[in-house]
Amino acid sequence: MFGTESSLSMFLNTLTPKFYVALTGTSSLISGLILIFEWWYFRKYGTSFIEQVSVSHLRPLLGGIDNSTPNNLNTSNGDADSSRQSVSECKVWRNPLNLFRGAEYNRYTWVTGREPLTYYDMNLSAQDHQTFFTCDSDHIRSADAIMQKAWRERNPQARISAAHEALEQEDPATAYILLAEEEATTIVEAEKLFKQALKVGEGCYRRSQQFQHHGSQYEAQHRRDTNVLVYIKRRLAMCSRKLGRTREAVKMMRDLMKEFPLLSMFNIHENLLESLLELQNYADVQAVLAKYDDISLPKSATICYTAALLKARAVSDKFSPEAASRRGLSTAEMNAVEAIHRAVEFNPHVPKYLLEMKSLILPPEHILKRGDSEAIAYAFFHLQHWKRVEGALNLLHCTWEGTFRMIPYPLEKGHLFYPYPICTETADRELLPMFHEVSVYPKKELPFFILFTAGLCSFTAMLALLTHQFPELMGVFAKAVSRIYISLRFFTFMCLCFSKLC
Repeated sequence: MFGTESSLSMFLNTLTPKFYVALTGTSSLISGLILIFEWWYFRKYGTSFIEQVSVSHLRPLLGGIDNSTPNNLNTSNGDADSSRQSVSECKVWRNPLNLFRGAEYNRYTWVTGREPLTYYDMNLSAQDHQTFFTCDSDHIRSADAIMQKAWRERNPQARISAAHEALEQEDPATAYILLAEEEATTIVEAEKLFKQALKVGEGCYRRSQQFQHHGSQYEAQHRRDTNVLVYIKRRLAMCSRKLGRTREAVKMMRDLMKEFPLLSMFNIHENLLESLLELQNYADVQAVLAKYDDISLPKSATICYTAALLKARAVSDKFSPEAASRRGLSTAEMNAVEAIHRAVEFNPHVPKYLLEMKSLILPPEHILKRGDSEAIAYAFFHLQHWKRVEGALNLLHCTWEGTFRMIPYPLEKGHLFYPYPICTETADRELLPMFHEVSVYPKKELPFFILFTAGLCSFTAMLALLTHQFPELMGVFAKAVSRIYISLRFFTFMCLCFSKLC
């Protein structure tokens, strides 16, 4: 024991200050690299890499409990319902107001050199197209078989070439749809192609309608032709809206909703709400909300924030926070504030875009309800409507943050809606491009390991600097520390020997 201690003491006494400079400098460099990697991983994935590895791999080895497996089989029905609701709210939905790839998304790429759509988003669109525009009997007609392969192609040019090839053989409506969406460089060109698709689509729809009850194959064809016709009419209405023919667009949307009332999955009422707001036809907006803002129907940012806008419109032009603090809120003002709180609880990301505290980007083709992607899609089209209502943004600015005082933290339950789902950040990072900083709610605190590595890096860097500037003094300090360490070990050894003798 004493021989070991003396040899250790002699070894430490022979070390020069250069050794301590190299030791602390290397430690600082390594901890700095770990800190940079941890910070990058946290910004990209929202969690600590070290913590994730520890939980995933080390905890099972150390006999820890895996949180992914339920440890209590007697979970209450309320918790189960909440879990199911959280899963359903993390479902990705088709953006009702999605832009045209050729005429809008590609033009953005040409100007900025940035890709506004992620691979994950485009892959979801490809799956949607295969679901809506194909059926099992497509192999019967060669043009339909070509289009079935075209929707599966990843290369845009290959899809466009396949659509032209299909048009050379026959006249499928889906080929015109693909060209209108991806090849047309202006909305006018897209509208012309959709009008050609409409002529073909209406003929196919009428033919398949006559034979839909003759078997499952005819029924699948009719379902496909119905989806194609609804899609064409909806996109034509959106073309009219983009070209300034808003009243025509409203009429087309109303006719479409009346002709196909059961196809609620397309959420055409959200297109209608935006067009009616553009016309400032607030009475009709209220009528649409009365039908779709129902407790039994799924909510969206468009529904909740449009309802808040109408309530705010009644009081916003005369609203003053100073006057309200003196006399209190009137009934109408209270209703407006409650509507804003309801909307913010549903999607807390929207106000920063409406108040222009966060920059907007082009909305993705798919959105996650209550997520950042839905907030971008809503604000991109509805910011102008909020600006048009005098004082509406001022009222939102004064009241939106009060919502968070009403929501329990840490979000184990909601106030008016189910608890905010924890999966939104991961899904939004897949849907939104890399150059966009994803809005996260609630704000995550920095993981322990980032703080630890930051402290370690700073401490070792300080030691390296002091050792370089004051080598003699730090050498004395290092020797003193080593002597204290040796004394502590000797004291521990003596205590152990004394305990054994007793």
